Order: sequence, then structure tokens, then C-alpha cells
Amino acid sequence: MTSPTVASAPPSYVRTGGSEFLRSLDVDRALARVDIAGSLVHAEMLERVGLLSKEDARRILGGLRSIHREIVSGSFPWREELEDVHTNVEVRLSQLIGPAGGRLHTARSRNDQIALDERLYLREIVYGTAQLLDLFQRVLVDRAATERDTLIPGYTHLQRAQPISLAHHLLAHFWRLERDFDRLTATERRANVSPLGAGALAGSTLPIDPVWVARRLGFDRSFENSLDAVSDRDPFAELLFDLALLATHLSALGEEWVLWTTSEFGFARAGERMGSGSSLMPQKRNADVAELARAKAARVTGDLVTLLGTLKGLPLAYDRDLQEDKAPVRDAVRTIDLTLTALASAFEDLEFDRLRMAEAASDPALRATDVAEELVRQGMPFREAHEAVGAYVRAADGPIGPASARRALPTLDAAAESLFDPAHALERRATPGGPSPASVGFQLDRARECLAAHGPSLSSLGHRVELIEELVNGERK
Repeated sequence: MTSPTVASAPPSYVRTGGSEFLRSLDVDRALARVDIAGSLVHAEMLERVGLLSKEDARRILGGLRSIHREIVSGSFPWREELEDVHTNVEVRLSQLIGPAGGRLHTARSRNDQIALDERLYLREIVYGTAQLLDLFQRVLVDRAATERDTLIPGYTHLQRAQPISLAHHLLAHFWRLERDFDRLTATERRANVSPLGAGALAGSTLPIDPVWVARRLGFDRSFENSLDAVSDRDPFAELLFDLALLATHLSALGEEWVLWTTSEFGFARAGERMGSGSSLMPQKRNADVAELARAKAARVTGDLVTLLGTLKGLPLAYDRDLQEDKAPVRDAVRTIDLTLTALASAFEDLEFDRLRMAEAASDPALRATDVAEELVRQGMPFREAHEAVGAYVRAADGPIGPASARRALPTLDAAAESLFDPAHALERRATPGGPSPASVGFQLDRARECLAAHGPSLSSLGHRVELIEELVNGERK
């Protein structure tokens, strides 16, 4: 075994005058677990192809798992002068097992090592975020199921437009989030390609087996091109786009909650989980969670722009610029996960004022389109009907309603009464995907089918995440 002094010395490739500037340990130590998992499988492969003796392989595998236990317990001696997580683990391994530790990096570069770590890391963070997203979607569906008959005004240009149900409104947010869930899991599937074996950029002259490594780590396949493998950051770019769009959707939802909980709207009352009160005005409770959800979208969008700006114009293959790819991803994931958790909690505490909503949705002016469509049903071209109803509304010298509509539009006759009846406002909107209770019932069934389909997707992803846990704990053979 080498002496502790020699084993502890930083490798030559990290001994530079600009070590503080070059250091990435503060960010990439979060990848320690997946880095160790990749090293474990790399060592197993080296033994399989005859590049490691059984004894050296045994010592390396044992040493790596000891390092994992140190990291988990908090006793691992992190050293900032070693730049990154990979070098910290490698140097510590040589401290623990001697010269055999230096054999681990055979046929491997930090370039394909970090590319591998990032894809394993992406697998884990998508799994965590997708679970939180699934939970929030379930909260929305559960509440929507109880609000099928709750009448509210739908808005365009922030002006009352047509009557819908609260369930229909909540499900609109569900379908946005469902697309977000699909994008996240699709990004992980596209990223499920192992880059290990690409080396620095040109593979290796040694008889390695990248395909076996890929299967062992739960990847669908190995890389096709070594240059592409070490420089590809599409998975992180896609992930950040997915998260930025998710944040945008959550921001829009937050904006509505801010409006709805104001005294001007009065559609909902915020509970304690929505936020704090005023430091000066004792009567106030602010929609803090919703306001922060609205603001966080800018931060996550900034993370996306940061990464795209870093990637723009980079030549193949690896460039040190790529060291900057992890910080925006970590920030975006943390921001989204906190936002989803806070919104789900606050929403369960949100109380809707059904009477106030119904009053707002009962404005007869919101039936104008219904009146025009009734004239179409009687044979009038829609543009004529639109003009006739518009002229009626503008010229009305009193309340808009059945009596004045019959005077201005005599062909309406008896139909006018039901057109302005709030009780029929939803039932009439029974087209597929519409807000009638029957249509919303179909929507709820479809939403529950989508949630049921999340199960196999999350289970498959979770199995691959557990695979890494089993590797580092020595449970997988």
C-alpha cells in the first residue's frame, strides 16, 4: 500500500494556480452517489474483460462502498483542492485500498464519467419531480370532482366571458400539468443512453464493453458516437425547458389564486398554508405561496437561458464550459419541487365561495353568445346573429334578460327564458371537452385514466432509481 502522504496528494491534473476558479465541488458533490454507482459498474466491467484482477476488483468495490457509507454518514473528508467529486472519490479510494485504487480510471475519462453521472442524476431528479407533479394533479382532480355543478365565470382578456364550472377550470390546469408530466418522463426516456466508454472523446484502445455497462446501469442502450456522448447536454437542456414551462403553468395558476383571494373577486379564501398576514394590518392574509409561484417562473426560465447560453457555439467535444451545466439544473429542480409542494398544500387549505362565484357567473351579459347561437339554430347566419345580438346589448336601455331580448329579437320567443336561466347555463354547454356536468364527468374519467397510467411509468423509473441504490449498498449481484 502507498503511504498516506503520496495517496493524499492531489493528482497533477488538478494542481493549478487557478484551482479556486476551476473548482466545481460545491455543485457536483450532489452527484456523489451516482458517481460511485458508475464507478462500481465500471470496475465490474474491467474485471469481466480482464483489465482488473479479481482481487483488485474486490478491493475497489469494497473501497467504493466504504466511501459511500462515509458520505451518507457525513464523515467523508471532502477536500476542496481536489476540484470535483470524481477526484475526491478517486483520491480517497487510493487512501483506503492503496495502488489498486489507481486502476479504477482505466479506459475512462472525467469527460465520459461526468456525462454518465449527469444522466443517472437526471433519472433521479425526474423521478422525484414527477412524483410531486402527480400528487398535485391528484389534488386538483379530487377537488374538481366535488365542483362539477359550481358555476363560475370564464374569462378572456380578464373580462367575464361565458359561464363554466369550477371543475372545468381546475381540470384545465390538470391538462396543462399532464403535458408537463409527459414531457418530463419523455425527456428521461430520451436521456436513458449510457455515455460511459466514450473516454475523453475517442473511446479506448482497450477491450472495454460499454454495452454491458449500459445494461447493468439500467440504460436502454449505449452511445452511438463518442464525440457526441461526452459533449451532449441535450438532456439537461430539455429538462430545463420542461421545468421552465411547468413553472410558467404554475405561475399562471398562482396568478389566478392571487386574484381570486382578493376582496375584489372574493372567489376564494386563503388558509394559513397559503401565506402570512401583514406586519402592520391585522385584517390581512396574503396569498404568499401563490405570489411566489408566480415569481419563481422567472427564476427557472433564467436557469434555462443560462444553460442554453453556455451551450451556444461550443465546439466538439468536451469544453470546460460544460462544468457550468449543473448549477442551473439543481436550482431549477429545487425551485420546482418546493413550488409544487407548497401549492399542493395551500390548495388543500383553499376555501371557495360558491355563492360569490355563482353571482358573478349569473350576469345576463354572459349569455350573449348563447342567444346568438339560438338564432343560428333558427337558421340565421352566425355573423348576422352576432351583429343582431351585439346591437341589442349596446342599445338596451334596461337590464338584459328574457323580456328585453324578446322585444329586440322577436324570433327568440319562448327560448329566451331558458337562455337566461343560470341553472341551464352549464347543461347547455355539453359539447365534448365542454363545461357541462356530463362533459366534465367524461373529463374526470379521462383524467383518472391518465393518473392510473402514471403508475407504470413511475414504477419503471423508480425501479431504475432503486437499481443505483442497490449497487452502492452492495445489494445487487
